[in-house]
Amino acid sequence: MEHASMLKLSEVLTTLDMSRAAFYRMRSRGQGPRLHRLPNGHLRVRRSDLDAWIEGLAETTV
Repeated sequence: MEHASMLKLSEVLTTLDMSRAAFYRMRSRGQGPRLHRLPNGHLRVRRSDLDAWIEGLAETTV
C-alpha cells in the first residue's frame, strides 16, 4: 500500500470542509468513505476511496 495515497483524518476533514463531529455523525449513519485503522490506532483514508465516495455523491444528486 503506497503511504502517500493515504490521507490523515484531518486532511479528509479539510477536503470535505467538515468538522470532526459532523464526520463521525455521518459515519454513525453508515455514510462516508472507508476508513483504515493503522496498527498505531490512527485512522487513514485512501485517496482513491475518498475520490470514489465524492464521485458517488455527485451521481446520486443528479
